[in-house]
Amino acid sequence: MNKIVGVKFETETQLKYYYIGKNLVKKDDKVVVSTDKGLELGKVVTDVHPIDDKKLKKELPSIIRLSTKKDFINYKENKKLAGQALKKCKKIVKEMNLEMDVIEAYFTLDKDHLIFNFYADNRIDFRELAKELAYIYKTRIELRQIGVRDKAKKIGGLGCCGRELCCAKFLNKFDSVTISMAKNQNLSLNPNKINGVCGRLLCCLKYEDDGYKECRKCLPKVGQIIEVENGKGKVTSIDVLNKKIKIELENGNVIEEQIKNGSN
Repeated sequence: MNKIVGVKFETETQLKYYYIGKNLVKKDDKVVVSTDKGLELGKVVTDVHPIDDKKLKKELPSIIRLSTKKDFINYKENKKLAGQALKKCKKIVKEMNLEMDVIEAYFTLDKDHLIFNFYADNRIDFRELAKELAYIYKTRIELRQIGVRDKAKKIGGLGCCGRELCCAKFLNKFDSVTISMAKNQNLSLNPNKINGVCGRLLCCLKYEDDGYKECRKCLPKVGQIIEVENGKGKVTSIDVLNKKIKIELENGNVIEEQIKNGSN
């Protein structure tokens, strides 16, 4: 039985899990781990949990060690150098007339890797850019094209609710959001109302979708002909959460009915 913790990285959106190995780690500790990019400094954000290895789809990597004062000094220095590299990269991009928006740059802890994240509407041939950057910084260069939602997460901002963007605040991964979720909630399909600052459908449409689906089970659909105490009529609108419907009767009158326990 091994023990694991969740580790968060400043440059990653998703939480990653690691075996603690022989390290005596606890929540909020800073640790050094090996990633596909090289050594990185991360923060333990969960308590230590025992795990049955048979339940894991693949074996997890182990934490290398608790971070030292030297690791933290290197991290701060790397962050400063990465900021300078970002400015330099943007300048070269402009000189090369590349249609890409470089969002961030960061070094791995051992400076073995310099990664640039950028957004672009189309695929970009950045081979010459990579060569120029490798010549300047004498390390392995990686240019990663990210999506518009990832761009919003990294830049941050305020949503239409007036609060910090969910993606920048707490979302570790992006769930699929569909227009049917907006329809389920009777929201206006005006893009200005249902799209976030990234231009995609609001992530929060996903949060209450299951609840709206459950409430709709006992409600008729708009346009459906139903029979009520006052006669037959067509459903013209529904209030999902309050389980109320408006019906236009055959005589032209419009009435409101409360739906209870699956029937009016």
